[in-house]
Amino acid sequence: MSDSRNRISEPVEDIAARLMPELVSDLCRLVRIPSISAAGYPPEPLFEAHDLVVRLLRDAGVEQIEDLVIEGKTAPVIVATVPGPEGAPTVLLYTHYDVVPADDTDLWESPPFEPDERDGAIYGRGTADSKANIIGILGALRIYDGKPPVTLRIVLEGQEEVGSPFDFYPVQAPEVFESDAMVIADVGSVRPGAPTLTVALRGSASVTVAAETLAADKHSGLYGGAAPDARLALIHALATLHDEDGNVAVDGLRREEWTGASYTEEEFRDLAEILEGRPLLGTGGLGERIWSGPAITVTGFDAPSVEGAVNAVAGSARASLNLRVHPEQDAEEAQDALIRHLEALRPLGQRLVVTAGETGNGFAAATGGPAFDAAISALEQAWGSTAGLLAGGGSIPLVMALHEAVPRAEKLLFGATDGYANIHGPNERVLIDELEKAVVAKALFFGEFARRYREQP
Repeated sequence: MSDSRNRISEPVEDIAARLMPELVSDLCRLVRIPSISAAGYPPEPLFEAHDLVVRLLRDAGVEQIEDLVIEGKTAPVIVATVPGPEGAPTVLLYTHYDVVPADDTDLWESPPFEPDERDGAIYGRGTADSKANIIGILGALRIYDGKPPVTLRIVLEGQEEVGSPFDFYPVQAPEVFESDAMVIADVGSVRPGAPTLTVALRGSASVTVAAETLAADKHSGLYGGAAPDARLALIHALATLHDEDGNVAVDGLRREEWTGASYTEEEFRDLAEILEGRPLLGTGGLGERIWSGPAITVTGFDAPSVEGAVNAVAGSARASLNLRVHPEQDAEEAQDALIRHLEALRPLGQRLVVTAGETGNGFAAATGGPAFDAAISALEQAWGSTAGLLAGGGSIPLVMALHEAVPRAEKLLFGATDGYANIHGPNERVLIDELEKAVVAKALFFGEFARRYREQP
């Protein structure tokens, strides 16, 4: 390595290719650990995964490693620092070592915690979400022999999948997360071979709506036809949330055209496993329906099962709603709009009781800064094709907390997975070629950002 520490003696791609067998082996070691953070699962595998990650970091030349223990959180957060050259910028790298359960084992082609390499991929729970991204960080460190051209602050947590007090911790201790750029490695490309930088995440809000019409359920033969049916009233109310095409029909919810990368309709149908002949909801561009516009989903409805149905007029009914919010709209503002809509209704003449639930703001990244430009350049070099800008329909609460804690830091979301990785589902996988390109991209980003940071006026 040269004295400037932003160049190495051979192409990054060549070093990465040489490192891949060991990196794949390390990924398999991690995947074999069932580090499930969901309630009811033993905590010991979480700590086993934590310990292995710490060992791998030390093997990659990281000496400053600490555990951040937060009250109410089971698994410690790994916080590691790798000093860079004097005057170099600081890059925070974030991802997680916990996984979701894999109880649907009959749908897996191989056991979920026995990583299986086939057809150019590694299959197993956590391969894509997000243990491959841990390996991506380790690979980039190894390319620089543990001495990158930027200062690194590595933050790896063990309860991302279930949420924890860490989601809100950064604003309490911003000094821990102080950096010039943050790489959130919990996402990936829109499809294999298409380098993608995620620049926006939708926010989220929950609402419960209830109808109460009778003191108790009544026999439908004796009272049906005049007694107000709470379920019917609630169904009428829910039907007003969308127009006849399936577009959200609630005033005050922000929706804009999406101009970045997106799935084709065929890809989306395949990924969502939409039954043949069924139309999609809504009109307009697919991106604005799933990323830069609102979505309202009925996530729960209190009602007897069909098998257990009785001939009765319902005296009460309740539904839970999930509202996904434009990345730049305040989630509480959007929630208020939905509540106003519901409270103004009188379905079949009945008044509704509406209760606000949790909210979480979305995120829209600033573009055009030195870290953003460096990331685009690194992605395009690693993949050999033009990088696209993507949004995420789901929320990552920690991203907003990091933004509030260190607003000046550029936020960059890219990683080793892709839209077909089937995270949280059976046969989750990461493509080995995509993992290698992600390693290359991170290593190139360190050098590109160091250079562009120095050249700022």
